Amino acid sequence: MLDLDEQQFLGEATCALSQIITQPDKSLTIDLYTEDSVGSTLSKNCGKLMVHGEECISSKTAIEMVFRCSDLEYKYLFSRTDPFLLISKVVEAGAQIPICKTEVIRNDLNPIWKSVFVNIQQVGSKDSPLIIECYNFNSNGKHDLMGKVQRSLVELENIHNNGQGENLFLPSADGQNHDNKVLKSQLFVEKFTESVQYTFLDYLAGGFELNFMVAVDFTASNGNPRLPDSLHYIDPSGRPNAYQRAIVEVGEVLQLYDSDKRFPTWGFGARPIDGPVCHCFNLNGSSHYCEVEGIQGILMAYTSALLNVSLAGPTLFGPVISTAALIASQSVANGGRKYFVLLIITDGVVTDLQETKDAIVKASDLPLSILIVGVGGADFKEMEVLDADKGERLESSYGRVASRDIVQFIPFREVQSGLSVVQAFLAELPAQFLTYVRSRNIQPNL
Repeated sequence: MLDLDEQQFLGEATCALSQIITQPDKSLTIDLYTEDSVGSTLSKNCGKLMVHGEECISSKTAIEMVFRCSDLEYKYLFSRTDPFLLISKVVEAGAQIPICKTEVIRNDLNPIWKSVFVNIQQVGSKDSPLIIECYNFNSNGKHDLMGKVQRSLVELENIHNNGQGENLFLPSADGQNHDNKVLKSQLFVEKFTESVQYTFLDYLAGGFELNFMVAVDFTASNGNPRLPDSLHYIDPSGRPNAYQRAIVEVGEVLQLYDSDKRFPTWGFGARPIDGPVCHCFNLNGSSHYCEVEGIQGILMAYTSALLNVSLAGPTLFGPVISTAALIASQSVANGGRKYFVLLIITDGVVTDLQETKDAIVKASDLPLSILIVGVGGADFKEMEVLDADKGERLESSYGRVASRDIVQFIPFREVQSGLSVVQAFLAELPAQFLTYVRSRNIQPNL
């Protein structure tokens, strides 16, 4: 083993990963310094360090598959059958980790789903086992298993090439494979193509920026900001409240991918001084512009707003989402290569659920993702309907279905230990971004 105490220390350098991958050639040259020169106005010339990052080819190799099923069986004879597929990989301990799913097809026992994409790195290898499960969608989130198969990508490619179906089975109650019930239902692979595709990092390196936006809930259910039990209480000791923590956690990551660090910031559900209740007002107090400088600017505007508005209600998301969507649409019209992320922090259940759905469906065609963070102890189950993770996409009041999933809902209390808000959100953001650019055949400038 190398004993570092016996080596001569030449210098050190620090950078964020984002600084590397946002460079056009993914290379960054940074200055080395010694401990003596830290904080010194006289920089010692200790040399330079070049750092280069690149993705392995397996992360870019994507498999596109189109699945169909025939003769699906469902135990409830007179009930609707709304099937969707969930594809999971198997890890060493035998646990299943979902990696993608299809859309829900309404009332069809012989469905053909739209294309799904998996990359080799996600799966492990083409020989790694995948479990493909067919479920009947239930709006309560408790979907009924209609059958499953376990096959690798190599085997799925063979199924496609042979043109033959694979029988689904239902596992036995005791989990013993030899007692599995084989069904007449079959799974077919209508399309199987392999290609190298641009990744999320390719687009960031190729000039795309993430633009951060924030909307803060000022409804009265948060409690009087002057009292310690309020979710908006500003602790004199400097300890941040839940709203401040959510702003910092998400903002400090996303700001790294935003060149001008100017963030649109709004409040909703409050009554400004001598005015009616407003469901989308500029947090900085301006009547002309909504942007603030940096994460510190958001926090300062938030603290100032608490002193200048009266908490009211109800909780409406529609106006804020529509305002963010307008900025995103103007960027598209001007040829901007920007993708917008709207953080909505709220303590309660949305009151204008259908209007919010309408605004989200309309925004699903734009370069926009929405992260809703629930703070406090409210029951947020109704909020999860906005997050399409549970199966089907949102439908507007006029019958239009969202073109893609753009919403991630996270109750803050569930992620304060272990997984952070940022980790939970960033697990979905790249896929939401790639769905947008690929559907429009937008290429990175590499």
